[in-house]
Amino acid sequence: MTNDLHHEVELVVAIAKPLQKANREDLKVSIFGYACGLDMTRCDLQSIAKKQGKPWDMSKDFDGSAIIGKITEAKKVPDIRKANLKLFLNNRLQQHGQISDMIHSVDEILLDLSKYTQLIPGDFVMTGTPAGVRAVKQGDLLGAQIDGLTELKVKITE
Repeated sequence: MTNDLHHEVELVVAIAKPLQKANREDLKVSIFGYACGLDMTRCDLQSIAKKQGKPWDMSKDFDGSAIIGKITEAKKVPDIRKANLKLFLNNRLQQHGQISDMIHSVDEILLDLSKYTQLIPGDFVMTGTPAGVRAVKQGDLLGAQIDGLTELKVKITE
């Protein structure tokens, strides 16, 4: 349902304990772990929705739009803020950045989200992406890497 599918490598945060109107102390016990993620976007549908002043839901919410790799427990990741994010498209480096370079820190994202909605065990929060987002096509191989986490590999099949 798209002619312009784009990738975004993102850090995924897995929630272990409920967070609602959280403070920084709550975060220490509420994060179960982290994973590499791919946030896929139908950019052509997103552009049409923007122009029409409509929601972007069909550009961001579809089968295969949020791909999450193996979760690594937070206690096994020394300092996620210092980790590098990388996305390889057909084995060529396409995106690279550090978690610390994100506009909003993981803590800020979780604190803000918890003001509006309760995060519960089993929820996943995708956090943001570095520059270098590009279109993908059938047959492309994506490799998402974040220091200390299991690499996520995906082949675009449709």
